[in-house]
Parts: sequence; C-alpha cells; structure tokens
Amino acid sequence: MGQDSIQSPDQARRKCAHCGLVNSGADEFCRRCGTALADDESAEPVPANAEVRTTTKKRGFLKRVTWVLGATSIILVIWYVSLLISSDGLQADERQKVEAAIALLQEHGFGRETFVLKRLTMFRRTDNWWNKYIGHRDAYAATNFPFEIVTLYPDFFDAPVDDRERAAVLLHEARHLLGDGEEAALRTAWQNKRRLGWTGDRYQQTRVWDATERLTKAQFPYMFQCGANGQSDCY
Repeated sequence: MGQDSIQSPDQARRKCAHCGLVNSGADEFCRRCGTALADDESAEPVPANAEVRTTTKKRGFLKRVTWVLGATSIILVIWYVSLLISSDGLQADERQKVEAAIALLQEHGFGRETFVLKRLTMFRRTDNWWNKYIGHRDAYAATNFPFEIVTLYPDFFDAPVDDRERAAVLLHEARHLLGDGEEAALRTAWQNKRRLGWTGDRYQQTRVWDATERLTKAQFPYMFQCGANGQSDCY
C-alpha cells in the first residue's frame, strides 16, 4: 500500500494559477475570476487546526470587546450614582414648579425636550461633587451630560416671574441633555421663545429676559440686525 493519503475536499484547497485565489477542493472554477482549476499542483493542504485557530481568535476578540464594554458600563454606573448621592433632590414645592414648566413646554409642542425632561432627567437642588470640582459661573441651572442630571439653583425658582420663564430656562437645559453645546442651546432657546410665548412685549423688563438677551446678543450679533434700524431682534 502506498504512502499517499487521500484528502477530503474540506482539507484540500485549489489555488488559481491565474489570480492566486485559494478555492475549496470541490471547486472546478475559480470563485474570483472563473478560470478552470487544474487538478495537479493546485491542491494545497490546510492544517487541521486552522479553523480552530480562527475560531479561537474570534472568540478572544469578542471576549476583549465584551470585557471593555462591561468595564466601561460599570464605571459609568458608579459615576452616575456618585453624582446623585453627593447632591440633594428637589423639595416638593420646587418639583411642582419644575413640573408646571415642563407642562408648558409640552403644551407648546416641544416633544423631544419634554420627553427627556420628564422621562430621563434627574433634578437636583445642590451641586454634586463634579460640579463643585469644575466650578461654574452664576447660572440658573447646570447639566451633566450624558448622565441627564440637571442641577437647579435658587435663582431658577426665584428670578423668573412665572412658569413660562422657568420653561424657557428648561428649554435651554433640555438642549444640553440632547447633546447641544452652550452656543447651540442658547440659539435654539432664543429662536423658539415666541413659540413658547416668551416674548419681549410681556417679559422685556424681567431679569431672565435681560440676561438671556444680553448673552445671546454677545454670542450671535447677527440675530439682532433686523427691523428699520437694523438693530432689532430678528426672532
């Protein structure tokens, strides 16, 4: 009996002499270029453990990805919980004012903003450790994105003259919760103030209006180049 062994089609491969593609032993024509495969000198044995090595590599890669995702998720959860336990929640009367302002946003068609404020946001009344660490300028509120935490400072409850002005502030913060930066959130809130019913004829003398107008004008002077004098608010 001779020493040659017979290889199954799964163990042999045929290399195309035209394009070099290695085809399976059962193929008669190259899968890439269609050239007929010769029976001699084209069969290339494939190590029996090749498939095992490939599978092992794939499993190893998936395990690393799973480990990284799992570790990242754990870190984010710990960070989120630490922000909550290092700050205080709203009192009952404060929560009522927040809910009234959110209801106004919903009434005027701000669906996405209403959803994120009602369903995803945790409201706090004191700074968490991260806010204390990075500091912040005088503000009505501060947002921790992507953790969807909004800290409402005393001026949020005291400075606005009514729920509509608080809704204007929450509209700004909702844009942060949706991923907008400061400039984008400021621009969106100012452009949509009439839709909210927050207009100059009613609120021009309030602290919130004055502060927001001055800040918006500094950031976006082109928004105030309308009217007969070329200096009026375009929105």
